[in-house]
Amino acid sequence: MNTDSVLSCNLVQVAACGRIARQWFIFLRIHINASNEMEEKMKKIVKTLTLGCCLLVLAAFQVNASETTAHKPAPAEVIKMLQEGNQRFVNGKSIHPHADSARLIQAGKENQGNHAYATVITCSDSRVPVERIFDAGVMDIFVIRVAGNVVDTDEAGSIEYGLAHVNTPVLVVLGHTQCGAVTAVTDAVQGHGHPLEINIPPLVDNIQPAVERAIAAHPEAKGKDVVPYGIEENVWQGIEDLFMRSPASREMVKSGKAKVVGAIYDVSTGAVNWLPEDKVTTILAKVESDPHRQTQAMAGGEAQHGTTH
Repeated sequence: MNTDSVLSCNLVQVAACGRIARQWFIFLRIHINASNEMEEKMKKIVKTLTLGCCLLVLAAFQVNASETTAHKPAPAEVIKMLQEGNQRFVNGKSIHPHADSARLIQAGKENQGNHAYATVITCSDSRVPVERIFDAGVMDIFVIRVAGNVVDTDEAGSIEYGLAHVNTPVLVVLGHTQCGAVTAVTDAVQGHGHPLEINIPPLVDNIQPAVERAIAAHPEAKGKDVVPYGIEENVWQGIEDLFMRSPASREMVKSGKAKVVGAIYDVSTGAVNWLPEDKVTTILAKVESDPHRQTQAMAGGEAQHGTTH
């Protein structure tokens, strides 16, 4: 039930309380031969009962209203909020919203789904403090962090949770300059990598196609000069991997319920560079025509294809 419906119902209840109180007053006047003094006392009692009923109903309205789902801003408005927050951060004018004890108390009582306005997947790098760079606070951003901001099963599931259950209108796939994961893969692809611990190669294998595309698209770039191009391609790779794995995310984007955007954070300036939004549309169209994309949106049944990675 939305807030308007709750309000309408409670106003009807208030009116009903008033009618009942007046009817009791009329009944008592007819059946009891009351003096003027008694009648005045009866009026006071009726007024008190009416006021009590109103207070009870209004209290119930406040409880009901707090349980309704909060209105979320539209995707375009969320992106503007993120851009403005980053601009404050870059300019040294952060306002540090939602960071006081009152917000913590609120977080202990309320559902994050009524507050968080963006899901952000980014790298684990300590130079990328997500809430700070967007000048956001507690319960504002649903954050997913993994080396190289790659999107495998765990990350895709976390994104689905952010979009479908925390109800954030926007997903930002956020790369960053000087990314160690992209640098390591670039070195390996160019034949001068170094030994990695056993769990790192399967973690960053999603990045390899991005680096290979960067090398092909920029043959003039050699060595470390490939890395910036690889970082951008890796953002697009993350979006493609999400769409390949997540029919739910594809549907939310197609329906307009959610928007996916790519961006790159500059660790040396604090600025977020927003990538062209139309590229996301191109990637989505490409995935929709790929027979290997996941087509089963919900858990509980046999997968209808073999997914990558």
